[in-house]
Order: sequence, then C-alpha cells, then structure tokens
Amino acid sequence: MQLSFDPPSPLEYFATLVQSDDNFPLLEAAVSIGHIQTPEMDVQSVLSQVDDWLLRLRRRVASDAAPLARLLALNQFFYKDLGFGGNLNDYYATGNSYIHALLESRRGIPISMAVVWLELAQGIGLNASGVSFPGHFLIKISLPMGQAVIDPFSGESFSGEKLSEMLEPYRLTEDFEVPMGLYLQAAPARDILARMLRNLKEIFKSQKQWTHALEVQERLIILMPEAWTEYRDRGLAHAALGNHSQALADLEHYLAHVQDVVDVDAIAQQVEMLRTALGRRTEPN
Repeated sequence: MQLSFDPPSPLEYFATLVQSDDNFPLLEAAVSIGHIQTPEMDVQSVLSQVDDWLLRLRRRVASDAAPLARLLALNQFFYKDLGFGGNLNDYYATGNSYIHALLESRRGIPISMAVVWLELAQGIGLNASGVSFPGHFLIKISLPMGQAVIDPFSGESFSGEKLSEMLEPYRLTEDFEVPMGLYLQAAPARDILARMLRNLKEIFKSQKQWTHALEVQERLIILMPEAWTEYRDRGLAHAALGNHSQALADLEHYLAHVQDVVDVDAIAQQVEMLRTALGRRTEPN
C-alpha cells in the first residue's frame, strides 16, 4: 500500500478538528476559518501567539488570586495592554470574523473577540463561557458573588436592565415572556463556531461572493450535518456559480428532509428549473 504524505486540504483539516465534541478545539477551529480568506495562513503560528499572551498573563496573576482579581487582570491585559476593541467603523468587514486578522488589527466583532478572550480566561482558571445572545454575542463568568455577563467589546458587565433592553427587538410576542436565563445559557463550542460561519455567510451572500459563500457552506455542513437549511444554502450557492448538478443534489436533499417550511414551493420551482437545465425528467409521484 502506498502511503500519502500530502498535507490535508483546509477543508479536510477543518473536518478533523470538529469531528467530536470531546475536547472541542474552539480556538484552533475558529482560526482555521481564516483559510477561506488566506489559504496559506499558518494556524499554528496564530495559536502560538495566543499561547505567548497566555504565558505573559499568567505571570501577572498570583497562583492564589481570587476569581475577581483574575478577571480584572485579564481585562487590563486584553483591552488595555493588547488594545483589543470592537471594529465599529467597519463592523461587517470579513476580517472581523478571522482570528488571524483580529490578532493583527486588534479590532473585531463580539464573537471573534470572545473566542480569544475565553481562551485566555480559561487558561488562568476562570469559569467562563460564551453566550449566543440575540444580536450580540456575550460572555458570562461565575464569580463568588454571582454571575457576571460581559460585553466582549469592552470587558464591561451588563446589568439585567440593559440585557432586557438589548433583547427587546428580538422578542417575538408579548403574550409569553421567555425567562432571561434561557437566553444566557452557555453556548456549546460547536454552536459558537456555527454562529461565526453564519455571520460570514450573510456577508458573502450580501456581496454575492458565491465562491467564498460556498466555502463557508462546506464547513457548516461538516459542522452541522443535520442542519438541512445549510444544504439549501449550499445548493443556492452552487446554482449561483453555475454548478447545476451539485445545486440540484443539495436542493433535493433539503426538500427530502423538511416539511411545512415557507420556502418549499420556491425551492421546488428551483429544482424543476435545474432539472430542465440538466435535461432530466421529473418522475411522477
């Protein structure tokens, strides 16, 4: 048997990282998303930079430091010394979602900044996790005096009143108010990565960058193989690129797995158009 020593493709590498939820390497998987923009990007060098920062931070934190002292040291280091902050001037730039670009510019969006912040927080023994809050990704941390909910943009904590105000535009009905605690549950690493990719997807779709949108979709389907809408969106990206056979396969796969969704008729029409373009007959029911 002939052995192959070819390095994995960026997509194959991503697949190996996300195949199991056990010890899910969130930072490494998030960094690897940057291959969409920069295929030659060295993931390990980016991880090494974060490791170096963690070593510097650990030197500042006494081994017996209380959680609040650790949190204050982290925020001083991350926001003041390293200079991280939100990219409010160009919020929808794709670079905000790439960790390697974030480390260079020190400007990003809440979720990408949170991924780096969490790596440092957990590295100094803080009990912190990401929160997939509507409209603005958050961080929560357990402290002896209770739970703090933190803005990844600034490290400042949010009051309950502020959180309710932020949630108001996303409430679906006034008849039933979902408890705030349900919105503040810790997000699994897989879900955090999916949200990062979906942010990119929306940007690429709005810019009609279908090649990059397709690369995002490939990763989303590897990450969430039973998220049927991702097959639909991959099919639509293939269709936009003129890949009719691949588009048809994905859209048929979508229709085979969903029922009673609002876009079934529109997707079915798209399927018929693709079948016609490919010279295929529609089989009778």
